[in-house]
Formats: sequence, C-alpha cells, structure tokens
Amino acid sequence: MSHIDSFRWNDYDGVLFDLDGVITPTAEIHEHAWGELFADHDYTEADYLAHIDGKPRYDGVRSFLSSRGITLPDGDVTDAPGDDTVCALGNRKNALFNEILERDGIAPYPGSQATLDLLIELGVPSAIVSSSKNAVPVLEAAGLDDRFDVVIDGVVAADLGLAGKPAPDGYLLGAERIGTDPSRTIVVEDATSGVAAGANGDFAVVIGVDRGAGHETLLEHGASFVVDDLADLLPPEGGHTSTEARA
Repeated sequence: MSHIDSFRWNDYDGVLFDLDGVITPTAEIHEHAWGELFADHDYTEADYLAHIDGKPRYDGVRSFLSSRGITLPDGDVTDAPGDDTVCALGNRKNALFNEILERDGIAPYPGSQATLDLLIELGVPSAIVSSSKNAVPVLEAAGLDDRFDVVIDGVVAADLGLAGKPAPDGYLLGAERIGTDPSRTIVVEDATSGVAAGANGDFAVVIGVDRGAGHETLLEHGASFVVDDLADLLPPEGGHTSTEARA
C-alpha cells in the first residue's frame, strides 16, 4: 500500500460517513447494550469487533450466536424484546441502547465535529450511511440532526430492501441522494464491513478510522488509508485544506 502524501476534502464532490464510531462514540453505548444482552455467553469486546460492529442489528445477533454454536428462529421484527428469537434479542438490545442513550446522552468526537464544520465551509455535501435504526435519535442527542443533507439508516434500508454492509447498497444510495458519483465521493468508516462496503462500491477514497479494529485490518478490508481520528485530516491552524495521512 503506497503512502498518501496529501489529502484534501475539497478535491471530492461529497462525503459519506458511517455514524457509530466515526461521528459519535455510539459504539460505546452499543457495546454496553450488547454486553448486557449477551452477558450469559462470555461476551467480550473482541466479539463486538468480530461479529457485530457495522452490521445491521439482527445480522449482528445471528453472527454472535453462530460464534457460540447457537441457532434460533428468526422470528419477526414485531417480536417483543426477549431471548427466544433473533428478532426478540435484537429488539431487546435496541431497548437497552435507547435506555442508555436517554440516560447518558452522547457527544460527537471533537475531530469529527471540526471536520463537519470544515465541509460546510468548503461547500462539500455529506450524508450519514449507517446500519443502525437509531441513527436519527443519536444525531438528535448529539445536536447534529441538521448537519447532514441525507441520512440513510437501518430504517431506510429496511423500507427499500437494501442489503447491509459489506454490500455497498447504502453507500451507493447515499451518493445518489447527495448527487455525487461514487468515483468522486469519499466513504469514512471504522468497521471492517463498512470499509469493505466502500471498496465494493468503487468509491474514490475509503478512509478507515481506527477505533479498535486496527490499521492493518481496515486496510486489508478495503480502506485506502487509515487514521486514528478525523482530526488527523484537518488542515493546520491557519493552513490549507491538505494534510498528510499514512497508508
């Protein structure tokens, strides 16, 4: 992988952001909720990264259960929160998540907030593309509900029958709705399934943000380059809009 000597947000026509772990530290709330959900199954942080991170909720349930050799009927999305079907478990996890979000609130990563401010200054449109069905309440809790031109979340994906990440469907729709071509559009992701989705959609640049998955792992799954935080891609104080990034 060659080094990226310079990167300029305004060299591209639009930016598509994942939400959890990229804009807000929602992964911490999600992981807490998943931990409570699977407390009886020796759940660890490694399970979140390997089986759950970036996937639609019910897919995450199936993946974790499969890792423990457990098979449950899918059930129905209207199932009451419980533990007898995949959907019941997913709905129970969602209830736990909303309880924690309402109790503790959420704030965006400072580097991500500054990046959104920069994009507005540059006139570069942006969208959220998230597997989560909680994207809108998270954006509202973080005070960011008016910062994105388009939000493609788990609700939209379910309504339209879009395949989840690593399929590129959500990102392709996001680019279409902000009026940009994938070849001129950036994807920003922290999950392996998400960077794979960007790569599968042939987007111009797929920026990996390492919140625990690891630089090499994100590169292996399709990231063009990886940073520890989006603050790493902000111009120097008083400088231009280019910055160095390490591949």
